[in-house]
Amino acid sequence: MSNETLKTASVLAFERKLDPSDALLYAGDWTARDNSADWSPIVVQEKSVRGTISNRLKTKDQDPAKLDAAIENPNLQTVDVAALPADTDTLKAQFTLRVLAGTGQPSACNEAAYRDKLLATVKGYVESNGFTELARRYAHNLANGRFLWRNRIGAEQVEVRLAHLVDGKAQSQWTFDAFALSLRSFEKPADSVQADSLGQLSALIASGLAGERHVLLQVTAFVRMGAGQEVFPSQELILDRGRGDKSKTLYVVNQVAGIHSQKIGNALRSIDTWYEGAEGNGPIAIEPYGSVTTQGKAYRQPKQKMDFYSLLDNWVLKDKVPATEQQHFVIATLIRGGVFGDSEKG
Repeated sequence: MSNETLKTASVLAFERKLDPSDALLYAGDWTARDNSADWSPIVVQEKSVRGTISNRLKTKDQDPAKLDAAIENPNLQTVDVAALPADTDTLKAQFTLRVLAGTGQPSACNEAAYRDKLLATVKGYVESNGFTELARRYAHNLANGRFLWRNRIGAEQVEVRLAHLVDGKAQSQWTFDAFALSLRSFEKPADSVQADSLGQLSALIASGLAGERHVLLQVTAFVRMGAGQEVFPSQELILDRGRGDKSKTLYVVNQVAGIHSQKIGNALRSIDTWYEGAEGNGPIAIEPYGSVTTQGKAYRQPKQKMDFYSLLDNWVLKDKVPATEQQHFVIATLIRGGVFGDSEKG
């Protein structure tokens, strides 16, 4: 089939190739990190608080009498909270990560010719670049503890330990000082030991993406926060709250506070520094339109032809090979997975 008649499949889906579990949270002492198997789970508790009116008021409500009347009515809330016990100073977050082969192979595709061309395109990328650059960035985000999100902020020390599990046993192990690796760039750490460890971890992830070996990583992060300090599991999205319901619900797995696997995955794929404006903003998560919901902005607009769909269509359908950096972005989006069919066809 010629490129003139080749069309994007209306049914086109890819499974994610970085597959994290939920992270579970435990509490213990920093000096007992080597014996953390029996650390206590962090539990979520309810707290009732009386808040004050602090939201921005409409002009019609800024009358002093109205404001005084509003403040007389307390803002009563029930919320979930999680914290370290008063006699422990360190948070432990632990999860596993599978690295899967088959990047670019659709889990569903209703156009055989398009599938063949797509596979050939991805094969050409791998032959030219391998997974070295992408694996290096994924490894960096594991080592720097980005997946801890708010728990990383203000911590005194953060140590990340990774183990390659084979038959349930640790075959290789690495330890990183998370603060020695930047959240803003992917430069090698200055310490040669840390740099060597990061190189070994990157090579392992690359081999997993290439299908050369089975890769299952156990990731354990220790965060020295201070005795009794609040910790931050994921917050549940409750779409239909009734009057009197809790205003904040935290994520719990078998009565242990946890972080959603989706939030872990978002942190690991925060490797996109190839978009316009990256110098000032730093890495963002790999998304087809470069979406950052907390900023309400999409950094890869279709009109700029730098979004995933424009780059992919030009590459596969028109043989217009993107710059190497944008090739990395396209392949990373396929690793992310998703449903990318052309709905206009169907």
